[in-house]
Amino acid sequence: MAYNPFLNFCKVLDEAAAVAGIPKEDYEVLKHPERELKVALPVVKDDGILEVFEGYRVQHSSLRGPCKGGIRYHQDVNIDEVKALAAWMTFKCAIVNIPYGGGKGGVKVDPHTLSKSELEKLTRRYAAAILPLIGPQKDIPAPDVGTNAQTMDWLMDTYSMMAGHAVPGVVTGKDIEVGGSLGRTEATGRGIMIIARLVAEKYGLGRAKVAIQGAGNVGSISARLIYEDLGFDIIAISDVSGGIYKADGLDVKDVSEYLKSKRLLKDYSAPGARHITNEELLLVDCDILIPAALENQITAPIAEKLGAKIIVEAANGPTSVEADEILKSRGIEVYPDILANAGGVVVSYFEWAQNLQSLYWEEDDVNRMLDKVIVRAFGDVVKCAGEYNVTLRLAAYITALKRLTEAAKLRGIFPR
Repeated sequence: MAYNPFLNFCKVLDEAAAVAGIPKEDYEVLKHPERELKVALPVVKDDGILEVFEGYRVQHSSLRGPCKGGIRYHQDVNIDEVKALAAWMTFKCAIVNIPYGGGKGGVKVDPHTLSKSELEKLTRRYAAAILPLIGPQKDIPAPDVGTNAQTMDWLMDTYSMMAGHAVPGVVTGKDIEVGGSLGRTEATGRGIMIIARLVAEKYGLGRAKVAIQGAGNVGSISARLIYEDLGFDIIAISDVSGGIYKADGLDVKDVSEYLKSKRLLKDYSAPGARHITNEELLLVDCDILIPAALENQITAPIAEKLGAKIIVEAANGPTSVEADEILKSRGIEVYPDILANAGGVVVSYFEWAQNLQSLYWEEDDVNRMLDKVIVRAFGDVVKCAGEYNVTLRLAAYITALKRLTEAAKLRGIFPR
């Protein structure tokens, strides 16, 4: 059977509810997204040829506030992936206790094959297609894989043109000049760094050895901040072309400069560094492994051979249910995605609040508040894991599920 991330989500949800003694009728609604929209996006390309792209927007839950979640441009986007990502956003927002529900969007396209003008046309057409669903009080998109601040600028402008006035709060992750927040670009990576710091303190790791799969925005920023702020050794990092490894630590500043030039790591060379595959990176002996690429990377066969002591999930859904069981039996702790990579949505919340108030914060204030929220959420999940004697993933789900079911009880069912 093919991997289905939404069914994966539902399976973990059932397990968490069973452990916490939450009746099925209290959470059954969370297995059913509130809205699923599929759209056709015709775009006239630079050569004059029309191409129609497929897009989605899913609102999983608005129990605790407006739906919140990124927009992904990737050739493998499908409805089950978008549903799963929306559901994980619902739980992520509940774990860090911000007043959002979960949503997600995606367009089935390889953005690298389009020119800037074609990407703008696609984004504006997508924005127009999902317009009835989004809004500062309804559903607030953000960047994800294959999209960036420029994408959000176009989306915000399209929505604003339809509204007849500037509406910066309709999206987050924008450029600073059009209402973005200081600290937003680094937020997910900074959140990963904070989790790595807390993990090292909890287990007394000292100068930890860290391997990172993925060198995009999250992976590269995580590597730099963990190296600069914590002084840990980054012994391996990879991108789509493969990885590089050095047992006593890579020169992260040099690697970061190299990645800024948009070159692939398969062409990187440095004294003492050797090339490895993405699979080999997952198997290296290290204190902390950070999967920061796409979902379903740590499968059962990988979990059997994994060389890390601790996993901090920067990507969404990088570990399969079967792999989780193997990691548990091997005593490898997994700090789950819905806790570990929540830094992005936390600072998105800060950006949205700044937009609504037209009152903007200094970067130090953003980073300080982010640290406070992540530290609190980390403590909540670790405490829950101890209370129920469960894995950290189940503890994260239980923490979120309790908040979501309590909100559902207080709001009731309409109509009754």
